[in-house]
Amino acid sequence: MKYFEIILIAWNVITFSMMGVDKYKAEHKKWRIRESVLLISAFAMGGVGTITGSKVFRHKTQKTKFKVLLPLAVILNIICFYFIMQKISLAI
Repeated sequence: MKYFEIILIAWNVITFSMMGVDKYKAEHKKWRIRESVLLISAFAMGGVGTITGSKVFRHKTQKTKFKVLLPLAVILNIICFYFIMQKISLAI
């Protein structure tokens, strides 16, 4: 159980960092991280990190796609987390 939580926290730190890196690259006219990669990362249990990074770095906050899909990713992440924790507690 602890391993899953540690991995989940680490993944969300990575997705948070991805938003910061993409913001930096945008400001410096460098190759960017694709929007699809950012969104897939959010839906792959990284929603909290991605949406937090979006707010902290003020990145992708005006894009309709991100306004709609990031909160949806967080909601789905919470639902998935709940069911995973249920399975883990039943297995013990």
